[in-house]
Parts: sequence; C-alpha cells; structure tokens
Amino acid sequence: MVIPFILLVFVFNYIPLFGWVYAFYDYKPGIPLSQTPFVGLKFFRWAIEEKEDLFRVLTNTLALSLLSILASPLSVIFAIMLNELNSKRFRKVVQTLTTLPNFISWIIVYSLAFFMFSSGGLLNEVLMRLHIIDEPTTVLGNSAATWWFQTGVTIWKSLGWGAIIYLAAIAGIDPELYDAAKVDGAGRFQRIMAITVPGIMPTFFVLLLLNIASVLSNGASGFEQNFVFYNSLVADRIEALDYYVYRVGITTGDISFGTAIGIAKSIISILLLFSMNALSKKIRGHSVF
Repeated sequence: MVIPFILLVFVFNYIPLFGWVYAFYDYKPGIPLSQTPFVGLKFFRWAIEEKEDLFRVLTNTLALSLLSILASPLSVIFAIMLNELNSKRFRKVVQTLTTLPNFISWIIVYSLAFFMFSSGGLLNEVLMRLHIIDEPTTVLGNSAATWWFQTGVTIWKSLGWGAIIYLAAIAGIDPELYDAAKVDGAGRFQRIMAITVPGIMPTFFVLLLLNIASVLSNGASGFEQNFVFYNSLVADRIEALDYYVYRVGITTGDISFGTAIGIAKSIISILLLFSMNALSKKIRGHSVF
C-alpha cells in the first residue's frame, strides 16, 4: 500500500534532482546540454556577488518564517481550548470551521482578501460609511504591513489544521492521569499545565524542528502565498527566496542561476534540519530521526 506513495515521492522529489546539473552549465533554453559550455561554480559566485538583492530576499524570507514560527504555539493553545469545551457538538462545529481554510486554495484566499481589504473592499466601505476614515486605504499595497498581514493570513489558514495534530496528541494522553489529578484536588488549569502541556510537548518540538528546517521555504505554502499576493507596491517586502528563484529562473529565463540558488537553499535547509535534530538530542535527549 505504501509503494505508490514512495513512487510518487521518488518521481517528483528525487528525479528532478538531476536538473541540478544545469547550475554548472551556461544553459540556454533550446540548446542541448551537450552543446552548452561548462562554467563550474560561476553561478554560485554570482549568488555571492548579488549581495544586495539576495540580502533583501533573505531578510524577507527569514522575517516571514520567524513570525510564523513565533505564532506556532497558537495552534497548541487553540487545541487545548477546544479539548476543554464541554459541548462536543459545538467543538466539532468550531473545529470544522477553523479547519476548512486549510483546504482553500491560495487563489481563493487572495480573492477573499482582495474583497475584504482592497481600496474598494468591504472594510474600507464600512469604515468610510462610519466616518472613521476619510480616504480608502489598502493593506494589500501597504509595504510596511506586509509581514504582519501575511503572517495573519497564514495563521488564519493553518490554525485549525495544526490544532488537529495536537488534539490527536492530547487524545493519546492516559485519561487516568486526569482522574488522579482530580482526586488530588487539581483544578482545570492545573491539569492543563501539569498533564496536557507536557503530554503534547514532544509533538510540538517535532513540528518546530520541521518548521525550522523549512525556514528558507516559508513553510509548505510559502511560494504559493508569495505568488498570489505579490504586487509592485509590496515587492520589496514580500519577495522571498522561492519566489526569487522563480522570478530569476522562469520569468527572466536565467535557469542556471536560479538552479544554483535552489541548490544552495536545499543544502542549507538540510544542514538546518540535522543541526536542530542534534541540538534536540543534546538538550532533550530525544531526536526526530
């Protein structure tokens, strides 16, 4: 049963690695690789020379990823709050409503954001009718608010899905621990802090390590989010590394340079993963793998 998924990962994640060879050739689309001059590490040196552009892109990438990592405990808190609800029906309704955004495509998310926050959107209409503002403003074109707005959108889209993982971890905690705590006179908050939180910490640390390892990708949906929300007004604050690779490699046709940047990003991500795994083993005594 696992074989089809292994093949799927192999086809889409490992076979494309043969394309890394383009980073070492001055490749031009339409010209066979056998007729393309070999340039060695030329494009990797270009990446070092493009300091200003790459520094801006890396700043955006790290800022967006760091804000997302700082917001990761919100899923833990939300899962605990859902678990403490007495009404199972209300809990299912809330869980369903907060999980649905995870399955909405980023195109639809952008359409909703444009409807709500554009200069002619619902928010501006309401604020102007209430005479709170005199002129419409747009969050989508506000460069200073880009990092915070994108983090808010990410939280809205992933909060419910993240809570499902932690609810599964909470379900694995021995119920007898809660019964024993009640007998000892522990209140609800004391049971949460003494049993629930320690019980889900291993899951939290595993997900945290994976998030840190993907810090250069802004998480799983980093490129899609950057792609749909990208515009000239916020380009200097929203262009992350994956979008930069796309713009350089696909839009401008500099495939070799874009591939070199992608290779460097992959190598750094792997080093981050193994480093954080070693750090976890040293501090906690447990590693992810």
